[in-house]
Amino acid sequence: MGASIYDWRHYLTVVQRKPGALRNGAPFVEMPEAFRKLQSLMLRKPGGDREMVDTLSLVLQHDEQAVLCAVEMALDAGGPTKIHVLNLLHRLVDGKPTDLPDVTPPSALSLSKEPEANVARYDGLRQGGALHRLPHESSALPCLQRYLRLQLRRQ
Repeated sequence: MGASIYDWRHYLTVVQRKPGALRNGAPFVEMPEAFRKLQSLMLRKPGGDREMVDTLSLVLQHDEQAVLCAVEMALDAGGPTKIHVLNLLHRLVDGKPTDLPDVTPPSALSLSKEPEANVARYDGLRQGGALHRLPHESSALPCLQRYLRLQLRRQ
């Protein structure tokens, strides 16, 4: 007797009506790693199953590699949400840069009292474990490169 093989994309219309099925659905074990990571984070929050279904459903309207790349970039940024993934996806699809240069504020917005450096406070934040990566440390860069190469081949 053969093993069952599922394609998670075929079940998206079902989970749009019943998002709770996403939690224990066998087809969703076969999703790419980035989608599974996102799922584990989103399902911890109230309403996370609906948000995850909406994020997965983006593959019905957009290129799956583009959605996957946007998810990887959102995960790398540290606080992935449906809105964040959608924003990154639209930037990828529209060809807009996802990492904009720093803005130099006008001198009228300068501080009247400079903040003091408090190294002890910084060390306390670091020990909390919630560190964010710098853009050049991004693990989503290979994903972005793969997506751009794919787009060039299609042209």
